[in-house]
Amino acid sequence: MRIEPLTIGIGDRFGKEGIAQLKAFVAAEDLGIRAVPVWNKSNREHTIIGSEPADVLAEGAGAVEALGWKNGFHIDADHIGLGNVDRFLAASDFFTIDVADFSGQPAGAAEIEAFVARHDGLAGRELDGIGAVSEADLRSAATKYLLAMQEAGKVYRHILKSKDNMIVEVSVDETDRPQSPVELLLILRMIADEGIPVQTIAPKFTGEFYKGIDYVGDVDRFAAEFEADLIVLKFAIREFGLPETLKLSVHSGSDKFSLYPVINRLIKKHGAGLHLKTAGTTWLEEVIGLAESGGSGLEVAKEIYRLARPRFDELVKPYAPVVAIDLARLPDPAEVERWDAGGYVAALRHDQSDPRYNLNFRQFIHVSFRIAAELGPRYLDALDANREVIARNVCDNLLIRHLVPLFR
Repeated sequence: MRIEPLTIGIGDRFGKEGIAQLKAFVAAEDLGIRAVPVWNKSNREHTIIGSEPADVLAEGAGAVEALGWKNGFHIDADHIGLGNVDRFLAASDFFTIDVADFSGQPAGAAEIEAFVARHDGLAGRELDGIGAVSEADLRSAATKYLLAMQEAGKVYRHILKSKDNMIVEVSVDETDRPQSPVELLLILRMIADEGIPVQTIAPKFTGEFYKGIDYVGDVDRFAAEFEADLIVLKFAIREFGLPETLKLSVHSGSDKFSLYPVINRLIKKHGAGLHLKTAGTTWLEEVIGLAESGGSGLEVAKEIYRLARPRFDELVKPYAPVVAIDLARLPDPAEVERWDAGGYVAALRHDQSDPRYNLNFRQFIHVSFRIAAELGPRYLDALDANREVIARNVCDNLLIRHLVPLFR
């Protein structure tokens, strides 16, 4: 299976927004943007919501049929490993193999030395804009990542027992430190050694990619690193025999508005593809739509925060590496109870020009979807009752804030 050049991961916590999401891709095509949706949901999200991978496939296929979409779609088994991949085999055609937990754990000394000896021809190779690879680079990268890539190989071969028509992504983004372009090059060498036909690779980039808010870091530094990584991928395709469709994947990519012009310019400059995961931003648009609707919808939005706030530590802990919430800047629940629809929406919607926007509130709501899951029918009925407003927010968010600035 060959991945399309431009793909967007569109998580949907509660499986209600498939048509609204796909309408954004239809509208983007009318603007000359050919992007393909990838519905993604992790094992953790399935466990919290009580859904199954088959539900994600049903949602995506149903939206495709309803809108007559002809440009393809995928179902991503997001952040899987050997322990949970079997749950996803029947419904998924895209597998994000997450080996972050194995990164930094050294392989055996003999295996590291064998890798260095096998690829000593890379030492001294000079890549434009990146510099030379040294023997020390080979040994350092093998120490940090060889065991992780061997684990990726195990997961890939396990999947291969059940299906051979799929897209494979390898994810090393949830690690303690970013990978340099040279490290990315050597990771790709390890992936090739494992025989994995990787089509997207998700490194950890410089700067912070917090959930649902803009990039935190030096944009110019990111631009230089991103371009170097694009050069690395071209080299790896040519020299390591990896698929020509191989492209970068940006995780926690939603709302990184300061980076989208950079990414747009560089993928066009290099004729490169891109995969970007937006994940929980659709859930945020649901809450925005509820609040904007007023009445009972606004009451449900307030209830989510009222119930979530006392459970701050519990809700934030699983996402601690990818949020930065200043507890002192979260509003008191009593204050939120007094907000009208406009005040709630302004605090949550990602509009940095509005002085009422609160990035701490936005991040906290982002990780509080467990509360909505616990509300069960009360939350789902509210989505149905306010369908038109919610669908508009979901569609506009993907189209206007993501697809257009990324790809037009």
